[in-house]
Amino acid sequence: MGSGKRKGRVKVLIVDDSAVIRQTLEKVLESDRGLEVIGTAADPYIAAQKIQKEVPDVITLDVEMPRMDGLTFLQKIMTQHPIPVVICSALTEKGAETTLKAMELGAVDIIQKPRLGAKGFLEESKIRITDAVKAASKAKLHLLKRSFIDVSPKLTADAVILRTRSQAMIQTTDRVVVLGASTGGTEAIRVFLEALPLDAPGMVIVQHMPETFTKAFAGRLDTTCRVTVKEAENGDSVIQGRVLIAPGNLHTLLKRSGAKYYVEIKNGPLVSRHRPSVDVLFRSAARYAGSNTIAIIMTGMGDDGARGMLEIKESGGYTIAQDEASCVVYGMPKEAVKLGAARKVVSLNSLPNALIRTLNS
Repeated sequence: MGSGKRKGRVKVLIVDDSAVIRQTLEKVLESDRGLEVIGTAADPYIAAQKIQKEVPDVITLDVEMPRMDGLTFLQKIMTQHPIPVVICSALTEKGAETTLKAMELGAVDIIQKPRLGAKGFLEESKIRITDAVKAASKAKLHLLKRSFIDVSPKLTADAVILRTRSQAMIQTTDRVVVLGASTGGTEAIRVFLEALPLDAPGMVIVQHMPETFTKAFAGRLDTTCRVTVKEAENGDSVIQGRVLIAPGNLHTLLKRSGAKYYVEIKNGPLVSRHRPSVDVLFRSAARYAGSNTIAIIMTGMGDDGARGMLEIKESGGYTIAQDEASCVVYGMPKEAVKLGAARKVVSLNSLPNALIRTLNS
């Protein structure tokens, strides 16, 4: 742990039964000037004792631990003393299901357990982990006075798809919805999709989430929504009544063949610090769907999607941002509004009706 108190830093408590993970996470978090690890704990009982001595701003929590599992500990935290929790999970199907339950119980984000290996992976892992913890510190579970953000150089959508004039065919009349979200987005997307009718327009969603979790997320939504929800696969058609969730750790682009829309799944660098990136999806929609696009940007930290949404607006598409009051973190929508990219700003509960009114106008 860092030596001495560092004023104005986000205080983090790491809870994981693996000593290697605790050490690796501590090293990653302490490498960021905006973060301070105030303690580590091998299980929730030790964590509870440390919280009594000093309350952290954010807890990173493994969900599968001995003595008391992470879900039980999370429930206790959320009912007794709400603290933003970031779930730190391994890439397993079982882990993905458990993690999604944790999100429903109030956890605000998911990070993949860091793996020791190639320098490139560790550098990307550091960006994702530190950004997730900073975003969690701003979640509306409690008031946090800190407002700083360390901004590292980041790539734009140019790294994956160059900007050109819209190639949307005038005779194509099908509307397509593209949506982007990050911190707080899993629950916001659920609320939004569950309110949509069976014949909702084809939709592609980027939710910042690690690989494996996106498939479990899509599967869970498919059981509760009238629309069909699946993790996007390369070449999947974007059709009425179907929602495609961008797979974690890959970019998803909207493409068109004749009058039909489909998705392209591809690798590439982090864009706006993310993969998948909302900016990449939105730029592709501006190019290939143009004025037939309806873009929605939801709760999340940072500015991923803001520039892409402006491109959609400039190509004649309709753009909607979630309002500050209903966001867990008012970052991405705020940046879109600041750019003048959002034609309409509405609450989460009003988003479905706003979409339907737009389709009928």
